[in-house]
Amino acid sequence: MSCTRNALALCVSICALAASPAAAQLSRVEQAEFLRTARVVSSAPIGKGVTRPFRLTLTDGTLTHDAAFQSVDEYRKMSMKTGIGGKPEFNFTDSWRFNVAAPRVAELLGIGGMIPVSVERTWTGKKGALTWWVDDVLMDEEERRTSNAQAPDPVAWMHQTMRMRVFIELAYDTDRNQGNNIITKDWRLVMIDFTRAFRPWGETPSPLNVLRRCDRQLFASMRALTKPAVEKAVGDYMTAFEVEALLKRRDLIVKHFDGLIAKMGEENVLY
Repeated sequence: MSCTRNALALCVSICALAASPAAAQLSRVEQAEFLRTARVVSSAPIGKGVTRPFRLTLTDGTLTHDAAFQSVDEYRKMSMKTGIGGKPEFNFTDSWRFNVAAPRVAELLGIGGMIPVSVERTWTGKKGALTWWVDDVLMDEEERRTSNAQAPDPVAWMHQTMRMRVFIELAYDTDRNQGNNIITKDWRLVMIDFTRAFRPWGETPSPLNVLRRCDRQLFASMRALTKPAVEKAVGDYMTAFEVEALLKRRDLIVKHFDGLIAKMGEENVLY
């Protein structure tokens, strides 16, 4: 659900209506159950965006909350749609299933809070990903850069962006544009829209020298990641080739940070 400038204006103007103290108290498991079972009471197009996402309002009779619905599921053996670097992409995939897989992988790594919960659901006869709507949106990264807004805690913000960069390399997300990185009023960085992630290639999308530091817990979780754990978490939302490629990228990233630690010292690499 790429949050374009027009779409973000809609988000900011009405997100307070969707937020509630009860919603804030739900665990991620409870959020997933709500998304699977709550009744849809209204819907509206989010705005611009090639995947044409919808904003749905759901209720279970007690709680009312919003969610984004994406049903895109496109595959092309060769596409002129460009990936990172602006080149034509072979085996191009743009699929809702990656929206479901992304938060599950993030949870395995201990950074689940950076990606909203998303579940499979059928709406108006279309199968897709239904993703928890992020409350209290302040701006997206494009607007932050345009306005030169500064985080109240620059160090905490820097650490969040470093976690994001590691995850994006691991997930091989070809559509991590600034509108897909949103910032809440308490300056949490939240990543949305992974429909073009998890490419089946055992390499990172960017040179690894872009990764200079890493969260200590995230690094340990990446090192401990196993194929059975990933397969169990993502289920049918990633193919065997996509899981294998993810683990190959993990190996490259861990090796890269091990090299930096040996050269610069752990205290200068991990935080």
